[in-house]
Amino acid sequence: MNFVVTGASRGIGLELVRQLLARGEVVHACVRDPERAPDLRALASPALTIHRVDVTDQPSVDALAKAIDTPVDVVINNAGINLPRQKLHDLDLAATRELYETNAIGPLRVTAALLPHVRRGTVKKLVHITSGMGSITDNQRGESYGYRMSKAALNMMSKSMAIDLRTDGIVSIVINPGWVQTDLGGGSAPTTVEDSVRGILARITEATLETSGTFMNWNGGTYPW
Repeated sequence: MNFVVTGASRGIGLELVRQLLARGEVVHACVRDPERAPDLRALASPALTIHRVDVTDQPSVDALAKAIDTPVDVVINNAGINLPRQKLHDLDLAATRELYETNAIGPLRVTAALLPHVRRGTVKKLVHITSGMGSITDNQRGESYGYRMSKAALNMMSKSMAIDLRTDGIVSIVINPGWVQTDLGGGSAPTTVEDSVRGILARITEATLETSGTFMNWNGGTYPW
């Protein structure tokens, strides 16, 4: 199968590429600066193509769509950022806008550009890596306005895509990767990146048109909206 993975330079994205290549998939890995992604470049393989892509930049994403000349089976929108936790009395609205551009508008931009490729694919799955912090039900701590809002927006995007693309046979899901030992999650996180990615890939395999539009959890089942 042909996969596109954004945010592939480190963490979950890098491990997605590693595990997909290990099982024999073809991967288009997207990073903002390939020169600063030595771990990704170390995975060099005939099945791996590395693209310079900034999901916040339309010409960059358009260039990606033009460079891929094959059908795409699965798009994994993994690129995302977090910034220092915002409290209500100390808001940085410029940072909030940056979070939205990367975490919500970026996946929308990438998906729209690659949709013609996905329509030509066999598996036809759109996968968006969200966060438990994007859950309204699970918000017990408040704060983190920009990050929470951007991930909740991503969740809504996926739900709308599941409805709009159902007649095309295209699945759209969001997956909570858990609290993972990455640069973003920190060393005290309980879940290794290897385990999280194994779970994510299992959930992708399980996803069908019947489960399209759901908020999946990396280790099985669904996550509360």
